Amino acid sequence: MELISKKPERIFKSPEFTSIPEKSLISLIQNNNIRMSVAQVWEHVLKWGIAQNPELSSDPSNYSKDDFIALRKTLQHCIPFIRFRNLTPKEFSSKVLPYKKVIPKESYKNLIKYFLDHDYNQINKSEPSKSIDSTIISDQHVELISKWIDKLDDVNASDTETLASMTSKSNSLYEFKLLFRGPRDGLTPDEFYEICDNQSFTVTVIKVKNSNEILGGYNPISWYNNPTYGITNDSFIFSFKDKNDYILSRVKDPKFAIVNSTFYGPSFGNGDLILRGNNFYNNSYCSKHSYERAIRETEGIFSVKEYEVFQIVKNS
Repeated sequence: MELISKKPERIFKSPEFTSIPEKSLISLIQNNNIRMSVAQVWEHVLKWGIAQNPELSSDPSNYSKDDFIALRKTLQHCIPFIRFRNLTPKEFSSKVLPYKKVIPKESYKNLIKYFLDHDYNQINKSEPSKSIDSTIISDQHVELISKWIDKLDDVNASDTETLASMTSKSNSLYEFKLLFRGPRDGLTPDEFYEICDNQSFTVTVIKVKNSNEILGGYNPISWYNNPTYGITNDSFIFSFKDKNDYILSRVKDPKFAIVNSTFYGPSFGNGDLILRGNNFYNNSYCSKHSYERAIRETEGIFSVKEYEVFQIVKNS
């Protein structure tokens, strides 16, 4: 029960997940501490339901009427707790619509209206974006990082150009969904990979201990808990000294863009932004090699006070 309360995602990722009782699954779904997207939760709930019906395949396009009825009966007590409205329209279309016969008719009708009704969409677009769930960065940071992801603005701050002026006329292009927060979820490589392994399109932000510095990086490909480099042309790292002073540094050597290691947390380049050591204390560093610019004035080691990993989702 303690694991369900504090680290629910561990159970979802356990090989024995499909053998847990229905009551435990419902407790997992209801847990507000879960560090998984609603789409991921739904996929695991389906996996559990299919496992209770061994005759069912994983492809709903092959289901008969009786197959859908069997799966609906299995999941009838779980579905009311799925936060479907937190899905993006694209996620709803690709992950929920194929299983529409599993969802109660009235609930499905309301969801369709929620996602597809023209009036709702028009109202939704006019509403301001929800503030980011972060203790490190602000909505202004989010707007600027979103621009960098889409390569809409590659310039660095000048004496007359501030973070506020760069973002004052823009709206965030992405929603930043919190996946991981250290030290709450841990400050070790194992704890990072436990939640973020196989997660792609992520932004990491790091608060340097005893400093105003914020460091970070964007990884468009998946993190893997294996000793290897991830190859991409689209990653970048950055730093904020304060709200008016920042550095953007794009990858220049794609074959060393992303570092995957059981000894490191989220790390970039052949030394450009490395989180390592016990609790990332007094052993992390930035040394320019694989990215265009150094993001710190010093290559000296630093300690991590806290860090967060977000999965980005394109706003419709």
